[in-house]
Amino acid sequence: MRAHLFILISGTMYLFLFPAFISAQNASAPQQTGSQDNANLTQQVVELRALVEKLQARVDELEKKSAAGTPTVQTPLPATATGPAEVSSTAAAAPQPQTAAPAPNTVPAGPTINFYLDAYYGYNFNQPIGRANELRAFDVLSNAFSINQTGVIFEDAADPDHGKRFGLRLDLQYGQATQSSQGNPSNEPRPNIYRNIFQAYGTYVAPIGKGLTIDVGKFASSLGYENNYTKDQINYSRSFWFAFLPFYHLGMRANYKFNDMFAVNYWVVNGTNQSEPFNGFKDQLIGFAITPNKKISWNVQYYLGQEHPDVIYYPNGNAPPDAPVLQGVPFEPIRNSATGKLHIFDSYLSWQVNPKWLFAIEADDFIERLHANSYPAHTDGGAAYLKYQITPKLYAGARAEYLSDRGGLFTGTTQAVKENTLTLAYRFEEGFQLMGEWRRDFSNQPYFYTNLLGVLKREQNTATLGFLWWFGGKQGSW
Repeated sequence: MRAHLFILISGTMYLFLFPAFISAQNASAPQQTGSQDNANLTQQVVELRALVEKLQARVDELEKKSAAGTPTVQTPLPATATGPAEVSSTAAAAPQPQTAAPAPNTVPAGPTINFYLDAYYGYNFNQPIGRANELRAFDVLSNAFSINQTGVIFEDAADPDHGKRFGLRLDLQYGQATQSSQGNPSNEPRPNIYRNIFQAYGTYVAPIGKGLTIDVGKFASSLGYENNYTKDQINYSRSFWFAFLPFYHLGMRANYKFNDMFAVNYWVVNGTNQSEPFNGFKDQLIGFAITPNKKISWNVQYYLGQEHPDVIYYPNGNAPPDAPVLQGVPFEPIRNSATGKLHIFDSYLSWQVNPKWLFAIEADDFIERLHANSYPAHTDGGAAYLKYQITPKLYAGARAEYLSDRGGLFTGTTQAVKENTLTLAYRFEEGFQLMGEWRRDFSNQPYFYTNLLGVLKREQNTATLGFLWWFGGKQGSW
């Protein structure tokens, strides 16, 4: 509107001042102009007056639309037959095509497709038969070059600040870590269906307060300090607690951020490491994320579950006659199935002391009963982490950990296991990192494999060299 008004005023001023200007020019010039000059001047005045009348009509029209709440579209000035700087009474005044404005839900970064490869060579100084590292979730093989994990991550994140309240994330994974962490037959009735889908969830940010974020689908567990992607970890290998706590859940979760310092999480899911439930109970989590400042973040979480099945599945076809079938997998109900509950108390704190030093600590308490009045199996302990950034590309990391496994929930044996890990990592550039690690696992019981069948040791020492490649548009932690 202001632009059209400016054009109208400018044209009007030009209409009234132009004849005076020409008259002054004619008065100072030699008397060589004749009737032809007067005719040209008269024609220009007529054309200019016609333009001003059109502009006046256009401004009146725009004012009426603005008063009625109708959005306006600016119309470019008509061109003339003699050139872009002049006007012509015969030029068309129809609106010209406009460049389409960005949609209100356009996200500046846009969706990303990301690729990831995690490979390693590890050596176990016990030289165990079968080259298996005990109590490892990822680096399970020794004296072998191995593909730990490879994956493709698609993400189109919600961005309510730019008007986009919907989002989607899909993580597809393959490799030995996927085999050990996804689709355990003891947890999953049909493990192969979901095994390679590590995450697949949709997001909606509801316009409630500062925004209520709701995810529905399969997602990584937030229990424990460590997560799936090695490039985002301090150490190459994962802790005992990472291997023991849930890897994933399928269900719904909600997050509400009250302010920059405090947020609440609530989940309703099928179970721990269960894409498909094998009982009718829905596990729940409530958690609090506390960020008193930019250097400190603290998470406190409580998880309530029931991990005992109420049906028996027969994937090998040894089901009783006339048993119900779920897509080829027969099953039958368990009479008076166990209903004892699982309780997980999990808390971890991260403190970026300064640009070079990072400190983190985790504490966990895991209690499970077979029946409501059963004696509990009880596992507790924690871990401490330290990271020192030597140069922008090189850092050293350390981890110390303790896990008391009373009842053998994790190891199958009542024992206390500990480990110390030292890691040196060099990131050549964003997208390629080399990690060297020394780790010592030890227990108060003979537990770790050796090169002699039936002979166990109280410790195992491993040396590992990890190779990480990744690329894609996703920034920060994955």
